Amino acid sequence: MRLWHERPREVRNLFNPAFCGLVIARGVEGFMAEANRPMPFSLTLLILPLCLHKRTRDQLKEANRSYFTKILQEHPEIRVDLAERSRGLMPYTMEAFGYLMASGAIAVDESGAIATKEGAVRKSIAGSEDTKDCQAVARSLGKKLALLNDRVTIYTTLGIRP
Repeated sequence: MRLWHERPREVRNLFNPAFCGLVIARGVEGFMAEANRPMPFSLTLLILPLCLHKRTRDQLKEANRSYFTKILQEHPEIRVDLAERSRGLMPYTMEAFGYLMASGAIAVDESGAIATKEGAVRKSIAGSEDTKDCQAVARSLGKKLALLNDRVTIYTTLGIRP
């Protein structure tokens, strides 16, 4: 990964660690609200690839009230290139986790699950329409993943090897 100042402006803006961290934190908050426990680390790796990709984000937003498996049945195109996108976003995801840890916004328990700390992330969702959508979809996605409650099923349904 390039040093921050060597990255193109578009990459610095879109994959800003603070913004990516906020999106991940919203997903973890949604999961915790539904499951009442921290989010497994392996599931947090799905948040950015599903929420930053505009077409996928729009499909998840549109089907807000549906179960995750039903959304995937109705929109199998979500699976297309998801594994590749996940691998491509991994450095930015790790950078976002570093930012969240450094700012004290998350905690990692002994099993490696991720929890947001109380009051570390502002409750209200603000920003441009796209950034609001990313955050809202991440929160909703976290809740949907909590309802499934099985990492292997989630990854298999998405066509990714756990």
